[in-house]
Amino acid sequence: MHSFGYRANALLTFSLTILALMCAIASLSDNFNSPSPTASVQILNVNRFQKRSNGDDEVAITLEISADLQSLFTWNTKQGNLSSSSSSSSSTRFFPGFLQVFAFLAAEYSTPKNSLNQVSLWDRIIPTKEDAKFSTKVKNKYKFIDQGSNLRGRDFNMTLHWHVMPKTGKMFADKLVLPGFRLPESYSSYR
Repeated sequence: MHSFGYRANALLTFSLTILALMCAIASLSDNFNSPSPTASVQILNVNRFQKRSNGDDEVAITLEISADLQSLFTWNTKQGNLSSSSSSSSSTRFFPGFLQVFAFLAAEYSTPKNSLNQVSLWDRIIPTKEDAKFSTKVKNKYKFIDQGSNLRGRDFNMTLHWHVMPKTGKMFADKLVLPGFRLPESYSSYR
């Protein structure tokens, strides 16, 4: 007869093997999902386009960003938890440990010195599938600065990048390139 410890060890090993197999199957099943996100970006205003004292170009712009990233969410995508704070304010808080989709918008362009320059302009954590369809008007969250004076009259692409955090399996990242943007030929300070 086998001892209690031997039987408990066999049961635990069998359970963990089944759990690992289920996780592997869950991860593989995500490969059959073919997401089709859509996005559009418009530059509503060039608020400021100047040459800084150190010679670098700086641009401040107002953007309208519309996206539908709901197809990125599957049953294997982590869902964020929102919880009311216990203080007297009625605001909601996001607990960052439950991040599942991170999206950011980058301006991408080439210069004689660098074949690819990427400048992050805006980002957002998307906690739920319902929040993945949005339209927002924002000023660039991060400074759009080029080291040198390479931005005047420069053509560039806006690229929406996203990273999906699954419950099990590897993290998935992709992007959507939106071409056809151009900066002004001369420096100015509009409002």
